[in-house]
Amino acid sequence: MKASALLILICLSLSACVTNPLARINAIRAELSPKMNTQMAKANIQPGAHTYIRVFKEEAILEAWLRDDFTGRYQLYKTYPICTYSGDLGPKLREGDLQSPEGFYEITQEWLWPQSQYHLAMNIGFPNEYDAARGRTGTHLMIHGGCKSEGCYAMTDAGIEEIYLLVEQSLAQNALPVPVHIFPFRMTADNMNRHADQPWQRFWRSIYKGYSAFERDHVPPQILVENGRYVVRPQTYVRREGV
Repeated sequence: MKASALLILICLSLSACVTNPLARINAIRAELSPKMNTQMAKANIQPGAHTYIRVFKEEAILEAWLRDDFTGRYQLYKTYPICTYSGDLGPKLREGDLQSPEGFYEITQEWLWPQSQYHLAMNIGFPNEYDAARGRTGTHLMIHGGCKSEGCYAMTDAGIEEIYLLVEQSLAQNALPVPVHIFPFRMTADNMNRHADQPWQRFWRSIYKGYSAFERDHVPPQILVENGRYVVRPQTYVRREGV
């Protein structure tokens, strides 16, 4: 093959890699956004509302919560089945352990990944400050589609499309990270007692404070790390202008 022809083929191939993801996410936006906006309107929620994600490993579900700007409290928008995750109950400790994380994370604009081979993906920001203080390692820990996991939370493609758009709209509208709180199970007293013989009880008690704060207030708490430990404080609510 002539060099010029080979160069053209390479350029076309690279162009496809660049444009196809954009075409895919644009098509998803065009199809789903009107439907989702209608659903939000029925619940008196504005498109682009602050979004909060909770993940429960044992129950294999992801909850998407949206903020009501009038009350400042969050409403459950939808619960999505987790197609699969890897590992057992307990936090991720090191690169390659194939363990899906637990703890408090957040998604920022630069961690949206529409070109993912797993349909769509969002990096949750592991390791966070708490993980780093304990020497925990790992990269590219995500919520994505494709129903295949090597340490991530894999959704169905239909599920990740809605979740991705909720997060994308929230980030665009509010310029604030989307919190992602990942728990081993619904942290009721019964569940904590049922898992009392597990080695992660001390860690789970530390994240229980975040779980119980949201259960009480329906507002995601402020999560800090002080002296290598999680500190949970009430979140300050700022009302949008005109609301």
